[in-house]
Formats: sequence, structure tokens, C-alpha cells
Amino acid sequence: MTESLVAEAVDQQFLETHDPVTGAVLGRWPIDDEAAVADAVARARTAAPHWAGLGAKDRKAALRRWAKYLIANIDEFCALIHGENGKPLDDAFLEVITAVEHLEWAAGNAGKLLAPQRVFPGLMMANHEAVIEHRPLGVVGVIGPWNYPVYTPNGSIAYALAAGNTVIFKPSEFTAGVGRWYVEAFAAANPELPEGILSVLTGYGATGAALVTSGVDKIAFTGSTATGARIMAAAAPTLTPVLLECGGKDAAIVAEDADVAAAADGIVWNAMANAGQTCVGTERCYVVASVLDEFLAEVRKIVSTLEPGSDEAAAYGPMTMPAQIDVVAAHIDDALERGATAVFGGRDSVRAPFVSPVVLLDAPEDSLAVREETFGPTLTVRAVADVAEAITLTNASRYGLASSVYSRKRGMEIARQLRAGATSVNTPAAYAAIPALPFGGVGESGIGRIHGAQGLREFTRTHSIARQRFAINSVALQSFARTASTMRLIRRVTAMRYRTGS
Repeated sequence: MTESLVAEAVDQQFLETHDPVTGAVLGRWPIDDEAAVADAVARARTAAPHWAGLGAKDRKAALRRWAKYLIANIDEFCALIHGENGKPLDDAFLEVITAVEHLEWAAGNAGKLLAPQRVFPGLMMANHEAVIEHRPLGVVGVIGPWNYPVYTPNGSIAYALAAGNTVIFKPSEFTAGVGRWYVEAFAAANPELPEGILSVLTGYGATGAALVTSGVDKIAFTGSTATGARIMAAAAPTLTPVLLECGGKDAAIVAEDADVAAAADGIVWNAMANAGQTCVGTERCYVVASVLDEFLAEVRKIVSTLEPGSDEAAAYGPMTMPAQIDVVAAHIDDALERGATAVFGGRDSVRAPFVSPVVLLDAPEDSLAVREETFGPTLTVRAVADVAEAITLTNASRYGLASSVYSRKRGMEIARQLRAGATSVNTPAAYAAIPALPFGGVGESGIGRIHGAQGLREFTRTHSIARQRFAINSVALQSFARTASTMRLIRRVTAMRYRTGS
């Protein structure tokens, strides 16, 4: 075998992560093939009875040790996130502590929320005890994204572990080092636990595809709608359940009674933070015409101070995935060619690996910048006659992940009319930092929920148990020994209860 062929064979066994600004190699990780995936699933399957058997109290202790380890080593972890993802260190810090808050909540509430629940059996079955129990699924596969490489997968991983499952995590190939560090931190915090409770696989799409068809008991995925659909199709032959958090095209509504300065501050932050690479980032904004000029003036004031970069002064970092830069540029070009006005920035804002803020006014509703997920630091703004028009336009998207509303008096009223999985009123994306609130989308934004009680139960199977406490021989309904007199009695009782007959 020649030297070049040897090098090619080695390269096919490893992937490298890079600094998105300098291109410097940060880490080299194995590409896990189907055999490696199968081994990971086997280890997780072996560890599952032990982890589930610990009970909620001991699992809580283990998860809290992990949380403490993450915080104790947060500077090292944030430096790695900054390196592979590119986001500022402060943003990395906020991501980690928000993830830890969710980890703490899941650990602390799983025992109570997943405890057996007794329910009323009804008059017909009054001699029975009725109990709902929530049992772990077994082994859960989690496929995570690169934009929030800790917070987002943690919303599945922490809740699945707290519910008693073992977990196999496949991070994005762009942030493989972050994913491995996060998983290894669990083992470092809990050296007495067997391997396989939480494990990591690294690789490209083929590794994730192998995990989907590996026989795990559920797949939780965060990423594009197109990839989510492929995962759902691959899981369908074995009826493997899926939890999908997919694309978004989130809108903000600014009512005529909004605190306009606060609205501009919140919307710009939610649109531009993390270089706009946020699944719940605001990409569309509908502003009642009477406050449009004031709103645009505030927006210009804020975005004029924002500069992307990799140093401590940067408002946000680079585009993590190089291919996304072309998508952002295409959306800007399409909007401008179709009549939008650049309120701030424009095509020249795209200077790889950075994209400066772009604000577009009156982009057509069927333009790429309004219809498709841009995933960059851009914002489209449109004047509307009233809130009713804003609601109609917000709900017209095929996506429905999250939204925000700015109104002093009508915020909750407006929020309740939006087709979205989550809404923040007078603040940006607050729901994401509140562990008790379920999170997920509608339409092409996904299926299922992470976080909160619903997020815990996503990773359990419901087991309904009915136990006869005592027999009533004279009223045997579920028996071939049932008598005609028994049925006459049941008919009379039913007529009395529902007031039927004469």
C-alpha cells in the first residue's frame, strides 16, 4: 500500500474539529462505524438495569455530582466551547450554567413527577385500585447540534438520565470535543458507576444514521427539518419513537402599546446573539405601523454597536458551519433583489467567517429571508396595520417553534393566539431558561417536548395497572357468569346516572 493510500485510510478513521476563525485543528476524534455504535448500545443495554435500579434518589445524587463537576471546571469547558463553536466566553458560560440549571431541575423533580399516581377507577370499577406508573424506556440515543452544543442536547440527556434511562450521545462533528468533554465529565464525577450509563459517539451523518437504526428505544434529535424527516423515516420500520426539534422561523410582534426601546433591545439580542445561529432566534418582526419609525431608530442604534469577532470585545462570534454563510448570503440577496430595503448592513455584511448585523425592511413574505430558516444575524421587519395582521402573518409559517410578543397590556392575549410551542412576553426567549416549561415546536418545527414534567415523561413508557381490591360476586361484569339480574341493575343505575328514559 502506498503512503498516500495509508494516509487516506487513516483520515477515513478520524475527524478533526477546527477553530472556525483560524481553521486551526483543535481535536482529532474517531469516526465511529456501525460496529462501534453496536458496541455502545450493548454497553448501554448492560448498564441500564443498574442505573434504573438505583432509584430516583441515588440517580439524583449522581446527576448532582455531575453538575458540580461541570461548574467546578467551567472555565476549561467554556474555553473548549469557544474554540470549537466560536461563541464568546461569556456566552459559553451562560450556556453551561443554563444547562446545569436544567440538569439540577431534572434530577430534583424526577422522583416526584414520575412517581406512581393513583387515579379514580370510576363507579363501574369501584372495587379496583388504578395506578399509572412511568418506567424508563431503556436506552436513548441523542443526536445533538453545534450551535448550542451543551444546552440543547442536555435538554434530552439530563431528562432521559433522570428518568432512569442510559444514553448514547452523538454530538455534531463540528463540536465533537465539546460533546466528549461533557460525557467524560459524568464519568469523572461518578467513578464508581459502571460504564455505559452515558457514552459518546463521534462521526459524521453515517454515525448518527447507524445510531437511529441500532435498536435504541428512542431517538432525540435536534437539527434541520429535512434531516429530522430522514431520521423519522429511518426509525419508522422498527417503530422506534422519535423526539425532533427541527427548524424555526420565529417571529416577534411589537404592538402599538409596547415599550419600544425594550422591544428593540430584546429582539435584536434574540436575532443576533450566537451569530443568529439559534433555533429560537427571532428572524421575522412584525411592528404595528404607528411605532415602526421609533422601533427602527432603536434597532439601528443597537446594531450599530455590534461587531462580530473572536476577541473579548466581540458581540458575537463567527459562523460555526462554513456552508451556512452561503445560505445567509443567498437570503440577503434574494430579499434585496425582490424589493427589500437594507435598514442596516446588506450583502457586504458577509465577510467569512463573520457576518455583521443585517436588518431588512419589507422583504416579501414569500422571499427566502422570510420563508426559510436563515440561521444568521439577520432580521426582517415589516409594518402591519394592527396586531391582528401580525398574528396572521406570524402563524402563516410552516414552522412553529417559538415566538415573542411586546405589549404592555395585551401580551398574554396575543401570545395565546400564536401557533408556536413557546412564547416570551416582553422578554426574549425566557422560556428556554425556565426548566419547568416544556420546550418543542409544532408543524415542521418538530415533534415532542424536552424540559419540564413533559420532558421527563418523554423518556418513559406509561404502564397502567388495575388491581381488584375485593370481589363483588353479585355484580360480575367481566365474566361469562354475568346474570340477567346483574344487567338489569346496571341498566337502572346507568339510566339514573345519565337521566335517560322516561
